[in-house]
Amino acid sequence: KKSKCDYELPTCPTEEQIHAIEEKVNEAIDRHLPVTCEFMTHEEAKSIVDLSKLPENASEILRIVRIGDYDACACIGQHVENTSEIGLFKIISYDYADGKLRLRFKLIK
Repeated sequence: KKSKCDYELPTCPTEEQIHAIEEKVNEAIDRHLPVTCEFMTHEEAKSIVDLSKLPENASEILRIVRIGDYDACACIGQHVENTSEIGLFKIISYDYADGKLRLRFKLIK
């Protein structure tokens, strides 16, 4: 399955920087980080995650997904139990326009 992510950047990254992104993501995956979930109020979560993208009708209790000590986000989706389950991260294409970098990638098991 292919996925995409968008990032705001002041300039287009070089090929070397794109390759470095791929390497950094795979380094994090290779750490075999545990993925855990906990539930908390907006007030408790605001010091842990960015709540600015939550829909207005989000419930008062949020599910916070933590990826080891690497990341945390409010999410309702399904997740693996450990980063070792997702395989190799491979950027398959990217483009840059109007200050936004779009990465298209897939996970190879």
